[in-house]
Amino acid sequence: MKRLVLWFVALVLVISIAAGCTDGGIDVPAGDPSGVQQESDVSESNDESDEPDLTDTENNGSVGETPGDADSPDDNEPLDNNGLPVVFFTSDITPESLVAIYKALETEPFGNIAIKIHTGEPPNSNYLRPELIGDLVRLIGGTLVETNTAGGRRANTTMHMQVVKDHGFYDLAPFDLLDAEGEVSIPISGGVVLEEVLVGVNVPNYNFYVVLSHFKGHASAGYGGALKNLSIGLASAPGKSLIHSGGTRRTGYRGDQDSFLKGMAEASSGIIDHFDGNFLYINVMNRLSVDCDCMGNPAQPDMHDIGILASLDPVALDQACIDLVYAAPDGASLIRRIESRNGIHTIEHAAALGLGSREYVLVNIND
Repeated sequence: MKRLVLWFVALVLVISIAAGCTDGGIDVPAGDPSGVQQESDVSESNDESDEPDLTDTENNGSVGETPGDADSPDDNEPLDNNGLPVVFFTSDITPESLVAIYKALETEPFGNIAIKIHTGEPPNSNYLRPELIGDLVRLIGGTLVETNTAGGRRANTTMHMQVVKDHGFYDLAPFDLLDAEGEVSIPISGGVVLEEVLVGVNVPNYNFYVVLSHFKGHASAGYGGALKNLSIGLASAPGKSLIHSGGTRRTGYRGDQDSFLKGMAEASSGIIDHFDGNFLYINVMNRLSVDCDCMGNPAQPDMHDIGILASLDPVALDQACIDLVYAAPDGASLIRRIESRNGIHTIEHAAALGLGSREYVLVNIND
């Protein structure tokens, strides 16, 4: 009798799964990985970057626990019938798929449009190439934007603009180095470690931001995705230091690790509030090194490409990418990097601040 009951339960599960897949969406709670398959395995790199490695000590941050005080996503986000934000997905990483996933968001950027990219540290960074993003950039018709760093070949305007030209961005679209003429302060409401975020002086000149990010590991943050590209990515060099130090200094990158992670979430919160949420977010999961695009010679990826994801909710988007890494059979190195930096804490704090939801619906646009 017991064996008969077990067979019946198994049959019900199979039928339920099959039924749940027919609507093109998968309800994925935070930490419940989506099954996109990968292959392979390497070690972390010790290369130096302009944002130095903080520590290799393992932290106790856990993936997939949704904070009880997390707010609901913004009203302008596409929601499924359960009230969860939608994260669109495609396993195809092509110019055509990038355009298709952008169109799936059904959101029209308006006014003066900024497309936030990472220009990539020479000589061998894994930054998103113009050949991949070009069709999308031309369709949107915006201005490519970036800020200076505190080290490397992109540490001052003259050198950085040469990198922009060498990497093909200057010929792709208008380009604005946002902090070339200085910085401006944006206040943060409800921050724990930051009261302001210092961004490039040209940041307020735009009405809408398309945050186009290469998802990968990061020596300091554990991972880099939409939240990092929004916060550190728009900050001036002193603003980057303010975030890294948890609000205690405007030079250097040393500070308490969890305060740094909170700082990225809070800086994102201040920027999103300033622009009334006029953002959309796209993460490209290719060349998945444990190292950031700020490193000229990053560790070679040891897991194969996963795909492109897009959402109007940056928390849901980064969480979905994290879940896909944890679901991959070859994600060990990147998971180790994320956990050793307690990288998930940025997502936890962003959710607690009400920037979005760690629960989401993953919709494959190819289904």
